Amino acid sequence: MRSGLWAAPAMLGMVFCASMTVAAAPATAPTVAVFAQIEPGQWQLRESESTAPPRLICITDPANLVQFDHPSGQCSQFVVEDLPRVATINYSCTGVGHGRTTIRIESKKGFHLDIQGIAGGAPFDTDFEARRIGECTTARR
Repeated sequence: MRSGLWAAPAMLGMVFCASMTVAAAPATAPTVAVFAQIEPGQWQLRESESTAPPRLICITDPANLVQFDHPSGQCSQFVVEDLPRVATINYSCTGVGHGRTTIRIESKKGFHLDIQGIAGGAPFDTDFEARRIGECTTARR
């Protein structure tokens, strides 16, 4: 009976690894419908359920949001979901980690950014509420 309990997680691990291998195929940055709905400019990102001060970022290319915790990584990306108001993209950065980003458009001036994965050997799982506050005044992203 004990061997049966260990077999299921091992098989799930093999299925997960196999799916990550497919997702990690070399590709250029994908274009999804939500990118066209995020206006370039200065955005305030407030972490859900946190008292931390909001982050200010300048968005010039919404595709850069996909690898929010791996900004300089050479990563492959795989579009999981591409709907008019929601996109989910998996990415894998050889040797530095991987992640899954979901962007959900709320309005012309707001969206939710849900990111999770592994960076620097540690897990992360963060949900931001983003609001456009004007033109860029900080470093570009």
